[in-house]
Amino acid sequence: MSYIDSLTNDYEEILRLYLYENDVDAAIAKCHTFSRNVIEIDTSPEEIVSLHTQMLNHMHVNDVDLVKQSLEILEEVMISFGFTYRDYRAMLDKLDLHDQELDIAASLQETMLKPTIPVADTMQIGAISIPAGKVSGDYFNFIHHNSHKISFAVADVIGKGIPAAIAMTMLKFGMELAHLNKGPAKALETLNNLVEKNVNKNMFITMFYGVYDYRNGKLTFSSAGHEPGYIYRYEEDVFEEIDTKGLVLGVRQDNTYFEKTVDLKENDMIFIFTDGVSELRKHDETFIDMNDIFQMLREMKDNHPQDTVQYLYETLTRMQNNLRKDDLTMLIIKNAKNLY
Repeated sequence: MSYIDSLTNDYEEILRLYLYENDVDAAIAKCHTFSRNVIEIDTSPEEIVSLHTQMLNHMHVNDVDLVKQSLEILEEVMISFGFTYRDYRAMLDKLDLHDQELDIAASLQETMLKPTIPVADTMQIGAISIPAGKVSGDYFNFIHHNSHKISFAVADVIGKGIPAAIAMTMLKFGMELAHLNKGPAKALETLNNLVEKNVNKNMFITMFYGVYDYRNGKLTFSSAGHEPGYIYRYEEDVFEEIDTKGLVLGVRQDNTYFEKTVDLKENDMIFIFTDGVSELRKHDETFIDMNDIFQMLREMKDNHPQDTVQYLYETLTRMQNNLRKDDLTMLIIKNAKNLY
């Protein structure tokens, strides 16, 4: 029996209960269920009236009084159908508007936020950022200074849609100004004030901000509540956590951030990511173990960082529970050739 046949039988049962068994409560209860079911297959009110007429003929309802009585149950169906249909159409209208907003936000991210990866003989960079849906809440950016330094940031915007995309655009242009300050801590202080003044009070941003000197391998970094980063020490084959545990951006004005400086030797790597990596849910609902990610990095330590982040993404995707997907961003900077 098809789904349509089942609905037809349901309506015949409603008429039978109402017209012949005088079971009004049961008939009305079935009316409500019937209305919800026909809405799911996008049935129009006109089709319901047509079905009613067909069922009267099928059941040989010729008595004028019964026909009039049947109109009462049709009215009940249509009242229930009307409320459900209006709610349904309102929901579809909201979804259409939401989809349009997401398309605008996605276009904004694609055209305005796509970063340019810096290139230098003594440095290799790999970066990947994959949204869980149309619009990502993750952000990363690079600024190549006129000297031998780059500023870079990885951020996670706690919010979605057009507001998040606008916040990211503000971060991008804010970084253009912030990098003129003395270092990452001052840059975060500038960005924090910008976010606190101009972003919705319910939206916060975590960010890891670094300045890397690819001539001598020095990394200076600061963090605004972001996931700790790591440095892979090639010779020692160990991972060293790097973090300064600052407050997320946008909570309060004039917050102070702190910075640290570390040295990278040849082939050492900086690994920065968002919580879509560290809090990835596997098929068995357990969280990923960072040691598993470290092992993947070890396996790829002699490859170009772009190949490494691609390998990590493909491997993590196979491990991930698709119902628990989150935005995922990874960035690797490798000291390819140390000149000091």
